[in-house]
Amino acid sequence: MANNFRMIAKTLYGFETILAKELLDLGAMDIKEGNRMVSFVGDLGFMYKANLCLRTAIKILKPYESFKANNEQELYDNIKRLPWEKFLAEDGSLAIDSAVHSEIFTHSQYVALKTKDAIVDRFREKYGKRPDVDLDFPDLRINIHIENNFCNVSFDSSGDSLHKRGYRSATNIAPINEVLAAGMLLMSGWDGQCDFLDPMCGSGTIPIEAAMIACNIPPNLNRKEFAFEKWSDWDEDLYEKIEESALKKVRDFHYKIKGYDKAPSAVMKAKENVKNANLSDFIEIQQKSFFESVKENEGYLHMLFNPPYGERLEIDIEEFYGKIGDTLKQSYPGTHAWFIATNFDAIKSVGLRASRKIKLFNGPLEGRLLKYVLYEGSKKRSKQENA
Repeated sequence: MANNFRMIAKTLYGFETILAKELLDLGAMDIKEGNRMVSFVGDLGFMYKANLCLRTAIKILKPYESFKANNEQELYDNIKRLPWEKFLAEDGSLAIDSAVHSEIFTHSQYVALKTKDAIVDRFREKYGKRPDVDLDFPDLRINIHIENNFCNVSFDSSGDSLHKRGYRSATNIAPINEVLAAGMLLMSGWDGQCDFLDPMCGSGTIPIEAAMIACNIPPNLNRKEFAFEKWSDWDEDLYEKIEESALKKVRDFHYKIKGYDKAPSAVMKAKENVKNANLSDFIEIQQKSFFESVKENEGYLHMLFNPPYGERLEIDIEEFYGKIGDTLKQSYPGTHAWFIATNFDAIKSVGLRASRKIKLFNGPLEGRLLKYVLYEGSKKRSKQENA
């Protein structure tokens, strides 16, 4: 217990409860949901496991120090007094990310600059040398979060955002964030116990995330590195044990995962990404227009997709979403269809009643994750058969 410490997993809006459940299932302690974040307690090995295995986390932060700062000088002084030499060599490198919600501090870049100044001034005075700034591969990535006059300083154990899984070498014009894809899949109840279809798969992110959930494959297995690998307490043997243990929990998948896209270039990219993720045995990508497709499997089908929303792809939104509704209604009986939409007028054009509407954000755009239940035959008969 003495080696446990509190950590913060950052996430996207609306995924806090799903992330908390992921943490509980992994074995975290004292889990507390916040706004776009969940805090929890674990040890060093659990920090490695969280980075490797969490599907809906963007970053895992290790809090270091908190203090109040009512002006720039207090921020500078409080940062400068901390013993940074414990974590960073004078000829090392650092990067600082900052987020501010404050009337005192109104510019996050300026806060990052003042923090950097305070740290390098301490090193210069102590050693006559100072660490460099390296925004891409620093030895230490520091996170500063200011709420009003309250400042939290944390170490970023992840490095690059955890949505960068490492399998996506090719993207289409409007790729979906991997964490958003995984979160929507978990929110939709996808558990790998039936066939799955993404009928507008683009570069293949949703089918890949669906296969990793179905097979219980750690989502960040393909990443090249995590920030904690440069920390002074980096324990490679421990990490390898954590990875080995996670891989023992991988399970078989006995259904089909398919992705369609009408664009040959998207199909080529999706196949390449599926191959990079070592999931070619589980995912079939086909060049096909959803609007000319029919349900191919017997029994229940789980569908989830991210249709174009007119921001980066030029389409007649109302006509397009009307065709989505018609295709679902006419060609996909016995299906639960989920998709994310950011154009609220377009949703009305679907012509079906959504049984669920969940508020999410796709990048900066507010959207809704919608669920449509398509029954086999009539709804009434379906209910009688299931009674």
